[in-house]
Amino acid sequence: MQYIITAYDGTDEKAMDRRLMAREEHLKSVERRVKEGQHLYGAAILDDNGKMIGSLMVVDYPSKEELDNWLKVEPYVVVKVWEKIDIKPCKVAPIFMNLFD
Repeated sequence: MQYIITAYDGTDEKAMDRRLMAREEHLKSVERRVKEGQHLYGAAILDDNGKMIGSLMVVDYPSKEELDNWLKVEPYVVVKVWEKIDIKPCKVAPIFMNLFD
């Protein structure tokens, strides 16, 4: 099942510090999950000044339970970078899935 994850960072004064502290581990985790076919696409959400304020990801997990298991170990969740996470099921069009063949 495919999902769109929209995750917004905290807005406190330490939010960017937490993001930068966890960024390397987050990117390593994403790279591994891309190779495993679980993460299809991702992007940082920016404010009007170009500052990172969140993340958007399209992921593919066999079940919501497996998605939830990933979120339990996702570095941005563990160190509380993401304050609000919205998860919606989706269906990526087949033409876009061909990018991963």
